[in-house]
Amino acid sequence: MLLVAILVLNPLGLDVLNAAFFSNEQLSRSSWQPIALIVMAMLLALVLLEWFVRTLVLKRRARRTTTA
Repeated sequence: MLLVAILVLNPLGLDVLNAAFFSNEQLSRSSWQPIALIVMAMLLALVLLEWFVRTLVLKRRARRTTTA
């Protein structure tokens, strides 16, 4: 999740979001919106994958019993 925040909040990420959704030029919005939406979908998939792996690891650790 930290990687997603870094990618979105850096100057290039903010510029892409601004050009895709807040630009006054229709040509700029229409050319950047599909790119921004695809990148956002990929970042969402990355966050969901990270969440799934973390829960899987935590469940396996909880299931493992230690004998001392």
